[in-house]
Amino acid sequence: MDTNAEPVRRPQRLTAVLIVVALALVLAALIAMIESATRERTRRNEQAWIQQRLDVLVPPDRHDNDLLTDRIDVVSPDILGVAQPVTIYRARQSSEPVAAVFRTVAPDGYHGPIELLVAIAYDGSLLGVQVVRHKETAGLGDQFENRRTDWLPAFRGKSLSDPPQQRWSVRQDGGDFDGFTGATITPRAIVRATRRALEYYGAQRDRIFASTPPQQ
Repeated sequence: MDTNAEPVRRPQRLTAVLIVVALALVLAALIAMIESATRERTRRNEQAWIQQRLDVLVPPDRHDNDLLTDRIDVVSPDILGVAQPVTIYRARQSSEPVAAVFRTVAPDGYHGPIELLVAIAYDGSLLGVQVVRHKETAGLGDQFENRRTDWLPAFRGKSLSDPPQQRWSVRQDGGDFDGFTGATITPRAIVRATRRALEYYGAQRDRIFASTPPQQ
């Protein structure tokens, strides 16, 4: 019987365990690095994606600040109609307010929430409305994306006084805004969310622009 075999095997087993642990640590570190890089790439892509849409609503020649950093989050479920924070991007020229862009949600779309950008000039008139995410069916989505390309641009220039606030609804509800053929829920949700953004802006404009913009 070889009495020295067991003592020899123990260091070998320990070495094997240490190798496995080391490999696991290296693998974990690599996974963490990949996840970090992926998150950063996703963040940059998201910023580029929203920047493109902000530039359409408030062209870069109308402001000299960075909208992505000059922003605030507000919570006002009573006015905005959503419980989660709503981001407001603030456009300024020479530190003077130019416009506010609400990244808000119409919670009552036909197939779920509809994410919107609602751009409001300093005087309270609409610069534009964009649908940035939705779960509407292809037919409903086409109504404001392809077949009815004039529907969202029709919001431009509107305000709480034009039309009067009580007429901020679709025609089927006695308002001034067109609906979609065979569909009312989706346009009703978008009109309502846009009106709510205007109402919040009208009540809180000074507070929206009150905080000092970040240093460039």
